[in-house]
Amino acid sequence: MSAAASARLILTRLHEVMASRLHAQGKLDQVVDVIGQSLDSEVCSIYLLREGMLELFATRGLNKSAVHVTRMAIGEGLTGTIAANIETLNLAEAKAHPDFQYRPETGEEKFHSFAGVPIVYRERAVGVLCVQHVDPRRYEDVEIEALQTTAMVLSELIANAGLIDEEEVLGLTEAQTGTHTVTGLTLVKGLAAGQAVYHQPRVTIDQVMAEDIEAERQRVYRAFDRMREQIDNMASQAEFGGGGEHEEVLETYKMFAYDEGWSRRINEAIDSGLTAEAAIERVQQRTRMRMREIDDPLLADRMHDLEDLSNRLLRIVSGQLGTAAQQGLPRDSILIARNLGPAELLEYDRRRLKGVILEEGSLTAHVVIVARAMGIPVLGRARGIRGIIRAGDEILLDADNATATIRPSPQVSDTFNARFAKSREKQAAYAKLRDVEPFTRCGTRIQVMINAGLRDDISALAMTGADGVGLFRTEFQFLVSATLPQRERQLRLYRDVLDAAGDKPVIFRTVDIGGDKAVPYLQSELAEHDENPAMGWRALRLALEREGLLKVQARALLEAAAGRELYVMFPMVSEPWEFDAAKQVFDDQLAYLRKQKKLLPDAIRYGAMLEVPALAEMLDLLLPKIQFLSVGTNDLTQFLFAADRANPKLAERYDWLSAPILRFLRRVSQAMVGSHVDLGICGEMGGRQLEALALLGIGFRRFSITPAAVGPIKELVRKVDLAEISAAMTGWLADPQVDLRREIRAWAEERGIEAE
Repeated sequence: MSAAASARLILTRLHEVMASRLHAQGKLDQVVDVIGQSLDSEVCSIYLLREGMLELFATRGLNKSAVHVTRMAIGEGLTGTIAANIETLNLAEAKAHPDFQYRPETGEEKFHSFAGVPIVYRERAVGVLCVQHVDPRRYEDVEIEALQTTAMVLSELIANAGLIDEEEVLGLTEAQTGTHTVTGLTLVKGLAAGQAVYHQPRVTIDQVMAEDIEAERQRVYRAFDRMREQIDNMASQAEFGGGGEHEEVLETYKMFAYDEGWSRRINEAIDSGLTAEAAIERVQQRTRMRMREIDDPLLADRMHDLEDLSNRLLRIVSGQLGTAAQQGLPRDSILIARNLGPAELLEYDRRRLKGVILEEGSLTAHVVIVARAMGIPVLGRARGIRGIIRAGDEILLDADNATATIRPSPQVSDTFNARFAKSREKQAAYAKLRDVEPFTRCGTRIQVMINAGLRDDISALAMTGADGVGLFRTEFQFLVSATLPQRERQLRLYRDVLDAAGDKPVIFRTVDIGGDKAVPYLQSELAEHDENPAMGWRALRLALEREGLLKVQARALLEAAAGRELYVMFPMVSEPWEFDAAKQVFDDQLAYLRKQKKLLPDAIRYGAMLEVPALAEMLDLLLPKIQFLSVGTNDLTQFLFAADRANPKLAERYDWLSAPILRFLRRVSQAMVGSHVDLGICGEMGGRQLEALALLGIGFRRFSITPAAVGPIKELVRKVDLAEISAAMTGWLADPQVDLRREIRAWAEERGIEAE
């Protein structure tokens, strides 16, 4: 008999049992008889979660006196292991398993073979279904399939029968009902409070057993057609970039979407008597179990892709489509997601969205750049949050300390609110510095500018009193767009930005995409094989290969800046010839516009970003060609240390306040002495007070930072004597054995300078 036929027979008989007038215990007693007889198994037992323990609720073949007596903890014995790992066990000799525990009251010593499957409800094991046999043998795949399908139906039946506590039906342990703290990786600093909202609300399956199998099959066919159409549209209309995935992932999606094996397994589950939704969930449960057994990261990622696609199919067939952004945020919210793309983040109401918690996420993901620009704190790599956080839970997000408190106690809330109030007081104090020019104690004017990437970011100039925009990331428009932004769209954005900035300068960085900021509509063939995207075919390298891209952007910038001064900066310059090639594209467009008698910029100032260490060795050749140089500390740091800052093992290992990076930056600063070139820092390093103090000490006088950091850096500048900090830095860098962070902090404290 096939797995589907065995399961269908069991489901038919189970349906009869559950439709009977028997009380709950009587139904369970009949269920184990049905399963044992159908699988010709001498023992069948059901353990259910009650009061945090797995309790034997019904058995066929074990001592009846053990019912409601035998209990074990999650993780204890074979049954507890199945529940803890949500995995299937199939053992020819149960006693040989390291987790085996003998319970004398059950009388199970004569049984050798053992098979057990978890009873899963809403992604959590709420029980275990076990079968045993006297002879040592592994159960056939057909039998395991029948058990797994039966367990899925049982989950709904026992929940509806009230056989376990409601909170346990929902998978709510103490960790899911009481105060709980999760930790992760700080992606964007800040404090936030709000109610948990899932980016993709959980799909609820209301009916497990099918009334009309053929009707369910047709529903799945229609859902597959619609899903495949969506995937094909993503490819043809280049809309897949919103999720921040690479083109290779799209190909994987298409492979899974058209995989006959996947659709066949779902159809087999429907044949066994499940509804379309339950069949998809049944196959998805098997995928999750397989994922736990995979050590290969690449293969595990592919299984994650299949799970994402299963969720898409489940949403289509159930009609539960859309994200929380489309439904609207009714109150202050903390968004929960596995991952997000920048376009998805920008869909949310910025007045209501207070913070984001991601199960995954990395420091280099472009959604993090967008979130930082929006001033939204983000906590990443918060593993297992779906099992802890429920929609509507109150969350206190402390991204400064890489934690989030779920369902906080009144005392915890009071402490957090006090910190929040103090933070707001600080912000109010910084706001008072808006119109104060940042002069040092010794009278040196320091330029403090902001980083931006969105049209709305320019309003921060007025709010902070910044000197201008030291870095406008033009790639934001490319990252959040479904297709390549045409010249007219780019021109409108650049003109709007310049209008909003008024007489303050805006430095436009030409598009920095490719590699780890891939867009599917502009994918280099070489980039598909980049093993280290940050060092790959990206930024100026890609733009010079795709000359049409840079040509369109150059013309849009030149036209937008007509009658004004235009600042243009090229990213990731490795050698002077790359700068020359990029500038030539602008010169050619300038000549074209001049022939067309178009209004031109009054002046054009060109600069480069120093992110690649090799460029530092070529400054003598580059400086005569440029008017300004900006050091991009984020990429520079990882290139100097050969350390991917997205790697959690390396993220905190290499400190900006360490001798190698500061010595390198000091050498760059010293190379600029006597030149006409303005030197600046644009990157997260310049927005931190201790780091900014060190940068002042090695010669940096211009900072381009996040708007939120302008006030703190202004405050710092006004307390510093440059001669003092320069002398101190010279001494510290001469002795690389010292803990520079500790020394700089102690130096600042001695002078009453608050620096974090």
